[in-house]
Amino acid sequence: MHEVGIMHNILDHAIERAKQEGAQHINHVHMRVGEESGVEQDALALAFEVAKKGTIAENAQLEVEYLPVLCYCNNCNLDFHPTDLLYECPDCKQPYCEVKQGKEFDLAYLDVS
Repeated sequence: MHEVGIMHNILDHAIERAKQEGAQHINHVHMRVGEESGVEQDALALAFEVAKKGTIAENAQLEVEYLPVLCYCNNCNLDFHPTDLLYECPDCKQPYCEVKQGKEFDLAYLDVS
């Protein structure tokens, strides 16, 4: 489960940032995770529980904003939610359109005290 290693890195960064701000506790960790990020929702929650033990985030809650895939067709100037893995434009049928959203895996913000 690669989510544990990833979550350790995210929390290390969050803890470093919180300490720079003089915080003693992290209360909430807010993340943005795209539908196509390759991260499993349940595994991410479990990884957070494992990674936060013994840190200033030990009592923190994880809040995740899950983002759907959003593509853009430059032929049609159209944003769309793809219906298949080809990311085909529903109007002109061009395959493999640009992915504008849905691959994110970001630490959005922290709630600290």
